[in-house]
Amino acid sequence: MRTLFAAVCCFFLFIYSGISQTANSGDCRTAIPVCADGEPIMPFVDGGGDIDEFDPDVVRQTGCLEKGSVSSANIENNSSWFVFRAGTDGQIGFDIESLSATAEWDFALYGPFDQTSGQNFCQLIGDATVDPIRCNYEVNTTSFTGIGVNPENGQVGAPHVTGSQNTYDEWLDVIAGEVYYLFINNFNTNFDGDPEPFSLTFTGSSVNANQDTALDCTLRDEFLGLDIIACEGDPDIILSAENSPAGPNITNITWTLDRDDDGTIDEILATGAAATTFTVTSPNSGRYFVSIETTFGEIITDDILITFYGVPQLDEVRVIDDLVNSDQTDPYNIEIVAVGTGDYEYAINGGEFQDDPIFRDVPPGINTVVINDKNGCGITEPIEFLVVGYPKFFTPNGDGFHDNWNVLGVEVLTNPAVFIFDRYGKLVKQLDATTLGWDGTYNGRPLPSSDYWFRLDYDRDDSGVIVATQVRRHFSLMR
Repeated sequence: MRTLFAAVCCFFLFIYSGISQTANSGDCRTAIPVCADGEPIMPFVDGGGDIDEFDPDVVRQTGCLEKGSVSSANIENNSSWFVFRAGTDGQIGFDIESLSATAEWDFALYGPFDQTSGQNFCQLIGDATVDPIRCNYEVNTTSFTGIGVNPENGQVGAPHVTGSQNTYDEWLDVIAGEVYYLFINNFNTNFDGDPEPFSLTFTGSSVNANQDTALDCTLRDEFLGLDIIACEGDPDIILSAENSPAGPNITNITWTLDRDDDGTIDEILATGAAATTFTVTSPNSGRYFVSIETTFGEIITDDILITFYGVPQLDEVRVIDDLVNSDQTDPYNIEIVAVGTGDYEYAINGGEFQDDPIFRDVPPGINTVVINDKNGCGITEPIEFLVVGYPKFFTPNGDGFHDNWNVLGVEVLTNPAVFIFDRYGKLVKQLDATTLGWDGTYNGRPLPSSDYWFRLDYDRDDSGVIVATQVRRHFSLMR
């Protein structure tokens, strides 16, 4: 469900003027949806939001923006986040005008993003996984910076080159439906947090042709912002009805929650004309709704899905196939079972991550698994797990690699015994849980390269009944 209202033109223009003068968000996850309807957006910016999009100890640079050498500096200083969606194919730009003498505004534009992909755009931006497609960090010699043409001196935008002194980037060609995030930042000597004003106006041939369709103005009706993916323990998320088309013309506000996002409202959270904001704390996931009654008798609604993910934890490594869990000898297969509902990926033994928790052809013996949450909510330390099995060959040549052969994991079995035979059935070695393995000799003499057989005897607990179990396989000695 999204905003449903019918308002006369004069009412819409009036209330949007109020939005233009007040709208601001210091965090990507609550970026303000904006439109290109000719009205400049004129916020007062007073900080970097509740969370660090760019960890100051990790991300020192994103595109052309950089932390620099000033110890008190941060990429996020008097920062604003806006999000817009292209309404038509065409050319888009914007002008950022400084309205004070103490601020110097820089920007970074990220996208295009596909709103149907389910990706966590702000996480990709914040950990510098994606670079801005337009970015300007130059010293502003005029009051303007942006994309397109500087209205003050006619300077034409060009691809960013550090030290070029060109404070305008080239026009942006967009396709209808694409989503873009705009980060505007005051990088000047003003680190005292005092509010600073600027003006943001969209330009370009698409805007000139039809400013009502150049950007998708229905996105502004989603005034609570795009759905949010957050991590457990993140700072509170403040939802605001103040950016709605109702402006100040509110008689009542009601906040409700559908915890399971199943279409059923579970709780009325707050109500009243003064309930202009609602604070969502971790880990209260769900779809949050707001219903606004205006002085004009209109009802304006919006909703937003907020999902908190926790740090991944390992529940178990389920061994599907090894010497003691199935009759299959090769390959050994396992399944990683994680705790939680995050978007996880898995890696074993320092290899590449994969989405599938099932790994095939796992080597016998001690292995390690790492679980990563793709939303950026954490990664586990390597966790060991054991696959009981045997190497298919060994090379007892004294080089320190594969010099001994044994059933790996035999020490976890009950009363294990391993008997090794040559191809004629002659017993050449007996091992137990305390021996390191066979070095390929018999009575001190090296045996030749050949296939050898082994028998593994051990006791298995089968539903409380101890069952004597025997496994027979073969392997190769290679010299």
